[in-house]
Amino acid sequence: MSDAGEVTASGEPPVRHEDRGSKGRYVVVLDGHEAEMTYTRAGESLVIIDHTGVPDALRGRGLGLVLVRRAVEDARAAGRRIIPLCPFAKATIERHPEFWDVVGR
Repeated sequence: MSDAGEVTASGEPPVRHEDRGSKGRYVVVLDGHEAEMTYTRAGESLVIIDHTGVPDALRGRGLGLVLVRRAVEDARAAGRRIIPLCPFAKATIERHPEFWDVVGR
């Protein structure tokens, strides 16, 4: 798969979802570097985002937001709630009211 400058119809780089049952991650590969957000499932209805990592070479491109947005979209589609334990994901969700409907209590 080519990772140099590839974008989706929305203009964002594609996000790969790797689901391993109770754990998983969302990944963007761009310019030979990998940004990721990992999560753990707590039952069928809850997703805990526990880590977001963007390498220095990719910082400032909005990839963290792209990863969080994809997780929110997937949670919404599956009827799941998100608990953002990762400080980056938590701050991002707090800044985007359009994500609040999937935040677990």
